[in-house]
Amino acid sequence: MAIFNNSDVETNISTDTNTTIITTGAKIKGEIELSCNLYIDGVLEGNINSTKEVNIGKNGHIKGSVVTNRLIVQGFIEGTIDADKVEIKAAGRVSGEIKSAELVIEAKGIFEGNSVIKNDSIS
Repeated sequence: MAIFNNSDVETNISTDTNTTIITTGAKIKGEIELSCNLYIDGVLEGNINSTKEVNIGKNGHIKGSVVTNRLIVQGFIEGTIDADKVEIKAAGRVSGEIKSAELVIEAKGIFEGNSVIKNDSIS
């Protein structure tokens, strides 16, 4: 997405408000690498590598690995997760392995698999 204006002044302001959205009904196979937020309400079979936040909506289904800064799960993920913070919401379900510094599972959220604590102080 691009935003254009008529200003002659060049600015180097960076914002974190950009979000890539994969909507319900979309089915994607492959690898996604991005430096903006990602919201998935469709189906992805493959890997996600993001330096920002990944949010899996209630209709979202991921089969593969997710590497990100923060992951919010309201849908279903099958695979491996490597994130600083993982939040499994009430409707969320994760099946696989989670490697994170912080793991939050809300009531009625489901996690089946292994969890490993990510410790950044160890080199």
